[in-house]
Amino acid sequence: MQKDMSLGFSILAFALYIIGGLTVFSGIFMILVLKGRNLFGLGTADTMGYLFLCVGACLCIAGVLTLRIIRNRTNHQLYQKATSSK
Repeated sequence: MQKDMSLGFSILAFALYIIGGLTVFSGIFMILVLKGRNLFGLGTADTMGYLFLCVGACLCIAGVLTLRIIRNRTNHQLYQKATSSK
């Protein structure tokens, strides 16, 4: 029998979405507030802010798309079980 992994993937996708949102807002904070400061020798806050903004947006998009795919698969499986005749 095949194990249903939709709950685990849903939690992972939701975590991606939340982490992406936090990353976006921290990137905006770095761009607007910290401006030209050097961050731990990695670069200025502007460049790190833009990096965080773009990576966070990608994580949010990936989380939303993954949630949509899982939802459609789950709905399709429920529809098949409801319409199957025994």
